[in-house]
Amino acid sequence: MKKNYVLDTNVLIHDPRAIFKFEDNDVIIPIYVIEEIDQFKREGTERGRNCRQVARYLDELRERAEDSLSSGVPIGDGLGMLRVAVPTARGDLPVALDHSAQDHAILKTALDVRDRDSKNPTIFVTMDTNLRIRADALGMEAETYENSKVDVDTLDSGVVELSVDKREIDEFFQSGAVVPKSNGIKPNTSIVLKDTESSNHTALGRYDAQKSAIVPLRVPREGVMGIRPKNKEQAFALDLLLDDSIRLVTLVGKAGTGKTLLALAGGLRKVVEDGTFTRMLVSRPVMPMGRDIGYLPGDVDEKLNPWMQPIFDNLEFLYGHGKRDNSAFHELIEGGLVQVEPLTYIRGRSLPHQYLIVDEAQNLTPHEIKTIITRAGEGTKIVLTGDPHQIDNPYVDSSSNGLAIVADRFRNERIAGHITLSKGERSELAEIAANLL
Repeated sequence: MKKNYVLDTNVLIHDPRAIFKFEDNDVIIPIYVIEEIDQFKREGTERGRNCRQVARYLDELRERAEDSLSSGVPIGDGLGMLRVAVPTARGDLPVALDHSAQDHAILKTALDVRDRDSKNPTIFVTMDTNLRIRADALGMEAETYENSKVDVDTLDSGVVELSVDKREIDEFFQSGAVVPKSNGIKPNTSIVLKDTESSNHTALGRYDAQKSAIVPLRVPREGVMGIRPKNKEQAFALDLLLDDSIRLVTLVGKAGTGKTLLALAGGLRKVVEDGTFTRMLVSRPVMPMGRDIGYLPGDVDEKLNPWMQPIFDNLEFLYGHGKRDNSAFHELIEGGLVQVEPLTYIRGRSLPHQYLIVDEAQNLTPHEIKTIITRAGEGTKIVLTGDPHQIDNPYVDSSSNGLAIVADRFRNERIAGHITLSKGERSELAEIAANLL
């Protein structure tokens, strides 16, 4: 049965092409959504860009319409229709000048669409959890936008345990490679080889798709920047971070598992000591893709300090090895080898031969993640870290955030690697708190 899908503004901002992704159903956009799109279109941010793109799509459809957008225009294969809905009782609806009035106006428009078309089901689509609750309380069927969703609880951990006989483990240590019996292993999957006769007899490796063999990890015995892996997941993560052939690494895990520290240690090693990359660029999307920092006092650097201090703390610890004198680290920043900046200014840039770390990437939408990855120039490596269960962005959740989507979509790619870190290593207190609170 054909359905009517009424879209909220945040759906179009999240994915400007959402209007084309409802197959042969009808897509209805309340007039108040157009008004809010108009409010945001002048922003020099990712939100502003998406609003301008939505306006262009709607204008193209307007030119194709035989009558007007309020009457409808075919979309997709021509089986579905898109129209802009104007409520019949316009006088008692508030203009969308503030957030609460706008939500009220959009929701009342969806109810009006439902009441006018009793033959077909009407579904209100919004990424605002509270608005879905309000819609449900008013008897309106509401859903979130699920075009890009992954089940984070079943997300591939990036680690596979293989039971082998003692001879194969001995061969692995002697020759430096072993061919697995299974052919279904994904590229760059981390492998735990376990002796079938003795569970204590194990070996750690990674599946090399080009060689079709499991090869040893490349983590030095002395560690990286004074940091040694404290568990096998951290060893796997460092191996991915130090391999120049892997251009995209996703590190997922709860607080205290070492995601950021390992990423920074790998970056410092490859930039400062090995000279493989020209610069390490670090950023956090606490103010994702252009969220304003103007209200904070000082110049750009002073405005960024409150947001970027966790990065500075980790970098000072790594380069100073916990010592008070961190002058060498500050020389790296002043010399341009290490740069910390917001993602606000990344659009339009090309970043060649750089080691790019995006911390707290779970707060980015899939479209924002795409913007970041497509900035990568020749020879650039991108590391995304975060915890899908700790999200501050109100319009993404654990299954629709950019970090989870990228980790899932890139699992079959030869130049990408993924590890889920599960054991907290920050401190005994932090680990107990993460599990109990």
